[in-house]
Amino acid sequence: MATIDIQTSLENLKLERDAIILYDALAGIEKDEHRATAFRTIAGNERRHAEVWAAKLGELGATVPPVGGPRLRVRTIIALARIFGTRSVSDLVQALEGDEEDAYSGQLSPEVEAIAADEREHAEIWKRLAAKARAAGEPVPGPGSSGASVTGETAVSDPAVLREVRAPRATGEIGRNERWHRTGQSGTLRAVIFGVSDGLVSNTSLVMGITGASTDPHFILLAGIAGLLAGSFSMAAGEYISMQSQRELYERQIALERAEMEAMPDEEQAELAAIYRSKGFTEEEANRVAARLFRDPKAALDTLIREELGLDPDQLGSPWGAAFGSLVAFAAGAAVPVLPYLVTSGAAAFAVSIALSLAAMFVVGIGISLLTGRSALFSGVRQVGIGALAAAVTFLVGKLIGVAVA
Repeated sequence: MATIDIQTSLENLKLERDAIILYDALAGIEKDEHRATAFRTIAGNERRHAEVWAAKLGELGATVPPVGGPRLRVRTIIALARIFGTRSVSDLVQALEGDEEDAYSGQLSPEVEAIAADEREHAEIWKRLAAKARAAGEPVPGPGSSGASVTGETAVSDPAVLREVRAPRATGEIGRNERWHRTGQSGTLRAVIFGVSDGLVSNTSLVMGITGASTDPHFILLAGIAGLLAGSFSMAAGEYISMQSQRELYERQIALERAEMEAMPDEEQAELAAIYRSKGFTEEEANRVAARLFRDPKAALDTLIREELGLDPDQLGSPWGAAFGSLVAFAAGAAVPVLPYLVTSGAAAFAVSIALSLAAMFVVGIGISLLTGRSALFSGVRQVGIGALAAAVTFLVGKLIGVAVA
């Protein structure tokens, strides 16, 4: 376990101050008073956390630094929330919460123990916001249930059983089982970023390859537009087929589970109890939780779907939405290397195309860093390096082919 020294305390203080700025901003942006109040509640908790680390620095004889600006990642999330609303950045906010979990997971101290309770409250707030949105028929980009503890807490009202369901969550764990560790599975922003990256790298490589083989600007432009259209529609068709097939498979599995529960409720209850036993519950605890859940068939089915099948029925995805999103994202990326050839030609178009493409790759890399939590500079440079290598290889191949044909 890491020692809580001055450097660790400074890093923890920075995390909490960033969270204060983020949630204060979300509360100011949000028009729904219920959600704004929830964000203010979390911001209040983060202020207490910051006070804990400021006090810790004082105990260690260090000077508490003045409040500075937030990280680029936090500023970007706030900017996106101002443009698209707080719901659109729900996945990103919860992924950012993972920074705190990563920072605290190796620390063991009374300070961390106290903060863990607040972090669990944050997870509950996110779940209540998601439940309210589902009840109102809104799309829910925020956290869904995850694992036995979440399902049990939303379905069970018996305090004794609730304590049993919460038992596996060690006090030192800060949100280990929460949604932000699964955010990449269905996040819209993830699909957009990687769609743009796909289109950008593939069409830049295509344009560079054609440029290496031919100097005819009309031919290069035609090839670039053809690559944009072919790639966009291919991506859309593939995404639709993939998502629809997956959805049909999941729906069939859910239907079979529903039929089994109706035909063999005792066996299914025993299966659920066995799942809980495998998670560390005693036989008595597991049987009690399973019996309590099976008093509500809907809650029981939901739990079996999540625990036995490993599916989230609220996150099956829309095939048409995925197809359209992939088409637009790929086209946006693929258009970048083609645009210069619409207004100029020759060496100027080639140079501008390279410059625009590399700049766009760097921006995409920054976007990827929002999901991964890695340094924006590292992610941007890595994306540029990969894209530049692919473009250089295709350019050389095109050059060789062009010379051979000539």
